Amino acid sequence: MKTYLLNNPFDISEHFQRMENEFFLPGKITEFDEGTGKGKIEWQFHRYKPDWFFNKIDKHLELQNDKSAPLQDYDVHPQCDFEISFISQKTIRLRMKTSSVHYPEKDSLMLVKPVKKGKTWNTQSTKKEVVYQNKSGSVVFNKQILSIQFLNKNQELLTSTQSTHALKAMHSKAMPFSFIKNSDDYSRNVAASFSLSPDEKIFGCGESFTRLNKRGQKLVLFTTDTQSTASTQMYKPIPFFMSSRGYGMFVHTSAPLTFDFGQTHDSTSTLYSGDEELDLFFFFGTPKEILSEYSALTGRSPLPPLWSFGMWMGTISFNSEKQVKEVAMGLRKNKFPCDVIHIDSGWFEKGINCDFKFNKKTFPHPEEMMKFLKNHGFKTSLWQIPYFTPHNPLFDEIVEKQLYIKNAAGHIPTEDAILDFTNEKTIRWYSDKLKNLLRMGASVIKADFGEATPLHGLFCSGATGFFEHNLYPLRYNKIVSEITAKETGEQIIWARSAWAGSQRYPVHWGGDAEVSDAGMAGTLRGGLSFGLSGFSFWSHDIGGFSGSPMEELYGRWAFFGLMSSHSRIHGFPPREPWNYSKSFQKSFRKIAELKYMFIPYIFTQSYLSCKNGWPLLRTLFFNYPNDSTSWFIEDEYMLGNDLLVAPLMETGRKERKVYLPEGKWINIESNKIYSGSQWHQIKSDELQGVLLLRFGAAIPYTQKIYSTTELNWSKIHWLICSDGSEEANGSLFSPGMKNEINLKFHKEKNQWQQTSRVQQNNTLTDFKTFKF
Repeated sequence: MKTYLLNNPFDISEHFQRMENEFFLPGKITEFDEGTGKGKIEWQFHRYKPDWFFNKIDKHLELQNDKSAPLQDYDVHPQCDFEISFISQKTIRLRMKTSSVHYPEKDSLMLVKPVKKGKTWNTQSTKKEVVYQNKSGSVVFNKQILSIQFLNKNQELLTSTQSTHALKAMHSKAMPFSFIKNSDDYSRNVAASFSLSPDEKIFGCGESFTRLNKRGQKLVLFTTDTQSTASTQMYKPIPFFMSSRGYGMFVHTSAPLTFDFGQTHDSTSTLYSGDEELDLFFFFGTPKEILSEYSALTGRSPLPPLWSFGMWMGTISFNSEKQVKEVAMGLRKNKFPCDVIHIDSGWFEKGINCDFKFNKKTFPHPEEMMKFLKNHGFKTSLWQIPYFTPHNPLFDEIVEKQLYIKNAAGHIPTEDAILDFTNEKTIRWYSDKLKNLLRMGASVIKADFGEATPLHGLFCSGATGFFEHNLYPLRYNKIVSEITAKETGEQIIWARSAWAGSQRYPVHWGGDAEVSDAGMAGTLRGGLSFGLSGFSFWSHDIGGFSGSPMEELYGRWAFFGLMSSHSRIHGFPPREPWNYSKSFQKSFRKIAELKYMFIPYIFTQSYLSCKNGWPLLRTLFFNYPNDSTSWFIEDEYMLGNDLLVAPLMETGRKERKVYLPEGKWINIESNKIYSGSQWHQIKSDELQGVLLLRFGAAIPYTQKIYSTTELNWSKIHWLICSDGSEEANGSLFSPGMKNEINLKFHKEKNQWQQTSRVQQNNTLTDFKTFKF
């Protein structure tokens, strides 16, 4: 038997390879009401049987016709309910049960509200099938056997269910649509199989650090402390993906999941779920439409406060009040823009044992310190953790009050007492601890970890870790975000772990990246995948986390990090820019100043992203889905609509090949204009990365500032990215506004003019004269 190591990824697909388990494959449809979409399927009982084939032993599923006594009390081929319902013009819900038992439906933490059915699509019916159709596409449902085809508006097949009749082969390696009963406890798991087209690409599934296109990969969706960004493991798995064919799927469960996108069989995607029921949402549309539909169900990010878009300065860890003040003043003295000072695990008396109290010797006046920081334009971020070791001063209290996750004996299941966030007593106790810190002057709480609840732990909710493990980050994110919003009026956390729905509680960062090119490349892929999973905001530890930064890598990563939605310096020391060469400091300062100049643009694009459920960091294909090459690019991204960012990903490189989508693009360093829909070799100078402006854009910016407290929204500048041959268009959103304003600019008598006077006092800058 394979050894399972605590809190490593739990691959539920392995259950489907066990000879001793019972398999149930879909047979005939015994009932179906095409008006309600409800019916019954007869599931045919199968077992694996070994076979011999030209000196190879393999196995295949074989139909069974009897079960153990008493035969009269059990169905050999059970009939179970299913339902297909229509949620919107682009969203369909497929639900399948694996038993005849009906349990009361519970509210889901993953969904913003209970899902209501929309109007049934137009229906055409024959004896064999029923076709549901609207302007987005159609669903063809076979009324005799389980066969569902999903077609786009041009009647082209997107995907279809894969049952035994669709997988005819001598030794098919594809897993058909099925469910199993596990022989060790008779629990049931589901395998939902769908066809893959030869040229199809798959994206999403959370913050996955592997290749951006998940086709040919097998992803285990189980929150894990990966301690890496070059690994198959994930801090933030999300059971949602989209296809280049024009569809997406969301498996609504918190049970362990494994998504096999053609790794086992190239023509088949199999979504393995530890749940005993299948609850699957299917979305039609472009990437933007799919994410808008998905986020309408699971929620969209609120807009974080303006200051959070500035630079965060941290290390592991500032360990005294004196050091914190010195770093803050060093940033101001050396003119490095910054808005947040992060104090990691060094503020407690007993090492990293979080007791929510400042060490009285090293932090004698924490309230005064945070007030001092505020007066100099800094917010304070504090680290904490929901795990408590036996040496933690709070350990005995947590045990006495039974605030922890339990094992079967009611005891602590691991070495640490891990807070049970399904227990109202625990939530009140924990909230009081955070409330006190926020009232002292902290502005944001770092919600670190959250991936280590034991699989067989018992929760106050009545569930085990089998269903609560993946849900724990969402509960954790929610509690920290809500108590922060209640105390400060701002919705902001700094979280590492996540699950579907966590996008409602920004911001998340990418975990413990290696200090290497591979760590940086994996981090970017993870961020792009995360954005394609419904998260508008994301950050990462600039320079890598797990070691002291290497100056050359640190400089390249600074460009990538500061050209992200949120930007944090963090990891093993030293991190302060003045600990590096003069040339490094000059380049770092220039990149940081540019980020701050573009905060009006970034804040506006962030608002628009929240409004639609889109990421701020976007793959090229998200903005340009009709550009076939853009679907292959995983080391460039769009920052909103108008900035294309191409980091330098290799040590020693000063230039790189950059693919540009349709239109024209302006290099911000050289002012050179490049044609789109082709590759270019582009050199970088001081920015240590390539930044291009979309031709035809009007980008709001500010003059140099070193804190967002200095930003004057009444004196916004506009960077006009056009030569006058066409109008330039831009949007602006500032704190306090209800909606964005959209502006147009044209050139008249060799001077740029605002076409419509929506906003006064604008300073217009031609891209050729823009200085930073």
